[in-house]
Amino acid sequence: MKIIDILNKKNMSLSFEVFPPKVESSFDSVKTATEEIGGISPSFMSVTYGAGGGISNYTIDIAKNLMHKYNVPLLAHLTCVSSSKEFVSARIQDMKEAGIENVMALRGDLTPELEKTDRNTWDYKYASELIVDIKEQAPDFCIGAACYPEVHPESPNQREDILRLKEKVEAGASFLTTQMVFDNNLFFNFLYKLREAGVLVPVIPGIMPITNANQVERSIKLSGSFMPQRFRSLVDKFGSDPAAMKQAGIAYATDQIIDLYANGITNVHVYSMNKPDVAKAIKDNLSAILGKDFDC
Repeated sequence: MKIIDILNKKNMSLSFEVFPPKVESSFDSVKTATEEIGGISPSFMSVTYGAGGGISNYTIDIAKNLMHKYNVPLLAHLTCVSSSKEFVSARIQDMKEAGIENVMALRGDLTPELEKTDRNTWDYKYASELIVDIKEQAPDFCIGAACYPEVHPESPNQREDILRLKEKVEAGASFLTTQMVFDNNLFFNFLYKLREAGVLVPVIPGIMPITNANQVERSIKLSGSFMPQRFRSLVDKFGSDPAAMKQAGIAYATDQIIDLYANGITNVHVYSMNKPDVAKAIKDNLSAILGKDFDC
């Protein structure tokens, strides 16, 4: 099933992101964790291209297993910044053969090594170029792209950033998924600006349940996300108690999702960090809401 068909429905949906193993020795444990998340019947699941920024050969393996075991729609990530056109073409073909029809087209993070190279030698400089190639080679694929409600770290301003998003949509992206958001007001403001700029595709807010105080600094570093005082107070109060912090983090993420649903957003994507217990707790908290179409 194509992701855009899920997003175009009016019922509330909840999806989860998982990541493949970074090393072969952890494949079985990661596979088990992703299967447990697949077992709670999410609307769809996404599988990233690599754990911790590294390139992984296991994205398609994990995605195939989840599709066949649970019949859950899968969105496979594909990054291009360090790849040749030939390699990308091979990956697209692998996805076709695996029966995957949804792909998240990303430029990918710039490593210190890449920063030192001449960008004129790269086959891909932008995600929009990858989207063009996917569209040409797999016209039936449903393509998603990423967006930053708080501005991409490399963009000079939000106006420029939104112009780049328009290029992704014009190249063939059917929907956008945000980087992690901890303040819903930032998302709503960003969505308003997108619509005003003529970007009309579905935009899925990404929610990261912070269940460990050590995740806070890393999350800010990875995404540049604004942490509202309400959330900082939660970490200050409960961060030293792992069980309390976990419960509070799940409650905060659940509250964010309910607020999004209540304000007209029907699709939310959760960055699960391969934690089945956290994913299940959030889904259980929303059990009377999910799958329903509430009249406004």
